[in-house]
Amino acid sequence: MKEPKAEFIPALRYRSLTSLYDPLVRWALRESEFKRDLAEQATVAPGHRVLDLGCGTATLSLIVKRTQPTADVVGIDADSGILRIARQRTEQSGLAVSFQQAMVSAIPYPDCSFDRVLSSLLLHHLSRTNKLRTLREAFRVLQNDGELHVADWGTPLHAVSKMGFFFVRMLDGFQNTRDNAQGLLPDLFVEVGFRDVMETGRYTTVFGDLVLYAAKHQTRRLWT
Repeated sequence: MKEPKAEFIPALRYRSLTSLYDPLVRWALRESEFKRDLAEQATVAPGHRVLDLGCGTATLSLIVKRTQPTADVVGIDADSGILRIARQRTEQSGLAVSFQQAMVSAIPYPDCSFDRVLSSLLLHHLSRTNKLRTLREAFRVLQNDGELHVADWGTPLHAVSKMGFFFVRMLDGFQNTRDNAQGLLPDLFVEVGFRDVMETGRYTTVFGDLVLYAAKHQTRRLWT
């Protein structure tokens, strides 16, 4: 399968570093804690369809599937190399998760296809334009009562996390990470139509402050 003809940033920016991604995230970012909390706050119910945007090596997808085995969990990512790792891990786990190579700004599923959309450490890789495109796509594929749950970098509040986040910004681009650094992700959620946007958790790490967000699909009713 050919790579999509659009730019994306691989995990840790360089393909040669992809194999280091999982160990680094486990060691430095409290991965088991924040991804477990993200999956729990999504309150995935039996039979729900769940989309993991920018699923990477499937860590979050597998947590969701273990949490709710009857959910239909789908992961998409633009990077064919990292999807190979995701499929291998999933096969080894014995769990049923499906994956598709696609750009997150052009989700290959119809309107109202999912009950939950989850995203972990994706948005800071994207330009402001592609953040909005991706969030609009997430809004489009959610059911009217669906929810968005996001874990990503927020404004660092402490000196150590500020220094660590400077390294992240150097790696992933100062322009792409500006909205995160300024705490503007909730504003972008609202801009594309989400409501009841909340910060639900914060984790100080050596590379910055990871923040959990929750948002609801804006249900529109026509009154006569």
